[in-house]
Amino acid sequence: MSEATWWRGAAIYQIYPRSFMDTDGDGVGDLPGIINKLDYVASLGVDAIWIAPFFRSPMTDFGYDIADPCDVDPLFGTLADFDNLLAKAHALGLKVMIDQVLSHTSNEHAWFKESRESRDNPKSDWYVWADAKDDGSAPNNWLSLFGGSAWQWEPRRGQYYLHNFLASQPDLDFHNPDVCAAVLANLRFWLDKGVDGFRLDSINFCFHDRALRDNPPKPKEKRVGRGFSPDNPYAFQYHHFNNTQPENLKFLGDLRALMDGYTDVAALGEISSEDSLATMAEYTRPGRLHMGYSFELLTDDFSATYIRDTVQALEAQMDEGWPCWAISNHDVERVITRWGRGHASSSLANLFTAVLCSLRGSVCIYQGEELGLTEADVPYEAMQDPYGIAFWPQFKGRDGCRTPMPWSDESNGGFSAGTPWLPVPREHRELAVALQEHDPHSVLNGFRTFMHWRKAQPALCVGEIGFIDMPEPVLAFTRRVDGETVLVVFNLGEAAADVSLPALGAWRALEGHGLPTGSLHGDGLHLPGYGAWFARAV
Repeated sequence: MSEATWWRGAAIYQIYPRSFMDTDGDGVGDLPGIINKLDYVASLGVDAIWIAPFFRSPMTDFGYDIADPCDVDPLFGTLADFDNLLAKAHALGLKVMIDQVLSHTSNEHAWFKESRESRDNPKSDWYVWADAKDDGSAPNNWLSLFGGSAWQWEPRRGQYYLHNFLASQPDLDFHNPDVCAAVLANLRFWLDKGVDGFRLDSINFCFHDRALRDNPPKPKEKRVGRGFSPDNPYAFQYHHFNNTQPENLKFLGDLRALMDGYTDVAALGEISSEDSLATMAEYTRPGRLHMGYSFELLTDDFSATYIRDTVQALEAQMDEGWPCWAISNHDVERVITRWGRGHASSSLANLFTAVLCSLRGSVCIYQGEELGLTEADVPYEAMQDPYGIAFWPQFKGRDGCRTPMPWSDESNGGFSAGTPWLPVPREHRELAVALQEHDPHSVLNGFRTFMHWRKAQPALCVGEIGFIDMPEPVLAFTRRVDGETVLVVFNLGEAAADVSLPALGAWRALEGHGLPTGSLHGDGLHLPGYGAWFARAV
């Protein structure tokens, strides 16, 4: 087959099903709810949707603990509902990517129930089992992301099993070829249904060090969390041995070989390692993943220097691969709160979108970012996230970015006729879709304007990138493709800024992007606060 490239430069809209739209009144979103709102999604100017897990699950980690990866949990609907969703999305021109959690399962999965019963059953070596030390303690010092040891004692076998996440999420043993084959068979099930790709959760966690060597300690000054609390002891180690093992590369090759048997599909890997940029470059080399994304832009650091240095560091290593960037998702504080630092204005929300969608690569956009939603303040008594409950009050977990979409300014935001699984805050209802829909100056319509405009700019979608040194808070770079050069300049600050342009030739301003725009005076450029200037070389 020929190499299909719909995913290069694609804008992928992430849907968190629990919080998107509820149609049966149980307070939890569902697949029919997504179907109901697909026309809205298509109107945003995005190219694809990524749907977070909707598979059978006890929901201890809200679907990332999968008991049956080839069936829909009744909470969300049926396989027939998914088929209908896929058909409608395709009719609207939207590609459909679904989450796949490969490294671990739920402890309610049939494989694990069999594996834990004895040391000699057919699935006995499908999970990572290890004997206790002589004193009865865990096999090594590996830690769970959610706090405490990554090992859980199982009395049926008289052994510990590994769980990099919750104790209810045991890790599969990918050193067993039967496990790899079974996991790929599950992917084939969805490819045969017609999905356009996968978002692969924690894809660098599939393999562990077979010798179970201890992870070395990390100096206190280097305990910087990405996507997790820096107070979490998980940050106290270099995670050299519980993930990102060299054996994973062969598995990625096998996964790519499977996908190459289908037309126009793509694999996007979530990567969180000690050097995530290097792992992104390694995992996206030819014959591996189509795209990779990391938590590098999901930090608190919003500055031109940080964005430039981060992207340049990846570009220096990623000679053939394709990146995917995200500034928000279901695991981190919403970007308008995290980067806005109290300045939750519509112009700033649209600036964040424009910056993200002007970088080289594909992009993931989390539901609600097109509305400028802030992080919700969920009271302790309403919290659902086990991560946040465990680390309260220093870390409030992930509930604040997972509250339901506000479709209207009704009490439940038009999300559900029942009581929503998480409360819909008043400040979100004031930003409801219905209220923004007909306001030409709303965040929503600014988002639509920019996304539709971007589609007509090949350089922004697929061009090479080259940064230009500018003083803070100005971020500047060029995008080049097929002889066309576009200059992009952003003012990340609230105050106006004046900068000198490098002697790169003559420029013609590009209009129609919807952001406050700069003006050129000789070789000087005046940029309003949170403004931008796009120009094509002439």
